[in-house]
Amino acid sequence: MRILLVNKYFYRKGGAETYFFALAEGLKALGHEVAFFSMRHPSNEPSRWSKYFVSEKDYVGKVSAFKQVQEAATLIYSFEAKHKFEALLEEFKPDIIHMNNVHRQLTLSILDAPYLKKHHVPVVYTAHDYILVCPAYTMVNGHGEVCDACLDKHFMHAVKNVCVKGSRTKSALATMEAEFLKFHHAYSKIDLIIAPSQFMKSKLDEGGFASKTVVMQNFLTDSQMAMGTRVANTHKFEDAQAGARPYFLFFGRLSKEKGILTLVKAFLQAAGLDEGAGSGTGAGHNEVLPDTWDLHIVGDGPEREAIEQLIASAGPQAVSRIHLLGYKSGEDLQREVGNARFSVLSSEWRENMPYSGLESLAAQTPIIGARIGGIPELVEEGRTGFTFESGNIADLKDGLLKASAVDEDIYGTMRRRCIEYVTLRCGQQAYAEQLVDQYAKLLNSSKNGN
Repeated sequence: MRILLVNKYFYRKGGAETYFFALAEGLKALGHEVAFFSMRHPSNEPSRWSKYFVSEKDYVGKVSAFKQVQEAATLIYSFEAKHKFEALLEEFKPDIIHMNNVHRQLTLSILDAPYLKKHHVPVVYTAHDYILVCPAYTMVNGHGEVCDACLDKHFMHAVKNVCVKGSRTKSALATMEAEFLKFHHAYSKIDLIIAPSQFMKSKLDEGGFASKTVVMQNFLTDSQMAMGTRVANTHKFEDAQAGARPYFLFFGRLSKEKGILTLVKAFLQAAGLDEGAGSGTGAGHNEVLPDTWDLHIVGDGPEREAIEQLIASAGPQAVSRIHLLGYKSGEDLQREVGNARFSVLSSEWRENMPYSGLESLAAQTPIIGARIGGIPELVEEGRTGFTFESGNIADLKDGLLKASAVDEDIYGTMRRRCIEYVTLRCGQQAYAEQLVDQYAKLLNSSKNGN
């Protein structure tokens, strides 16, 4: 097949791009021809198709008011994207179009390309966030509360609750976009929506997409799986003897919705470094974390300064046990994940199917995960990790204490279950083959005029 993959970023910016590039690799390995449509950017990877990429647009950076107004005009509908997409379609003549993140920088104007009116090319969309049912992407309102309001398709809720970056103007623009797409019937031009978690499918179904959604859990590339196995530390219980200290690991963006401040507060309480600390409540817990246990935080983001202040205010012991390690990638990050005793997914938004969780399991590092979004589908209680109530400091503190009390035999079993989980569910070739089966069904349906 000739498959046209579409994503607004053509460099490894986040989870959606991890998926996008890995998907291309998996499809090519099965012998399919792949082309790309994206946006120009200095960090882009090289591509023979870049001549068709749209001009760079920045809706979040610091630009002049005039530039913001100018850019906002193309946020909802881009004639440039439609024309360039048309030219690419004419050259490549795809059998399937597979879209990923396209809103705002590319827009769904591309589905109005004249080529698609002449030749019905099936369109697949992988939902990496909740933009189809929430103008703010996250299903978290402007008050920081998890929110289902826009499932009724009345998107003015986003303006009333100032849901987009605390800005009434940005919330209004996002609402205009959502209302335009609704009245333009843009989503009717999508034939299949892939939800990477059962939870996301349930929310898309509630929002009116039930007839189009399937669940296909995110996958890891063969190289990611191999790297995870290579760096997995098979002697984690020898940390103390080797002079190293066991640690919990958070890696990701240091932002409020990731629950990073909740995690730091929970660690301080569990370690007895906060006046709110108390004993663990569950059977088998340590009352206080052993003083050898640390917290490692990998990443950067808007909450970094607040984290530093919180640690400093807790005193010198906190400073010596909570390590802000900055941004890491590649083997440096994998070593950090592989050597961690547990990773922590402390999200306070409905995380879909986070790659950080999959990478942790591949490195045989069990997870302490919030019961929100798709995270409980990764964290099987007592098997691949432990769960806690999202946003609940006391419950997360108890999770840290419970994890620190796990003995060597149980921990070894948990590690084996982690690698079994990703081996059985997250293989690249199996995913690509399943996806190609979905493509084939769409093509057959299209040929039969359904």
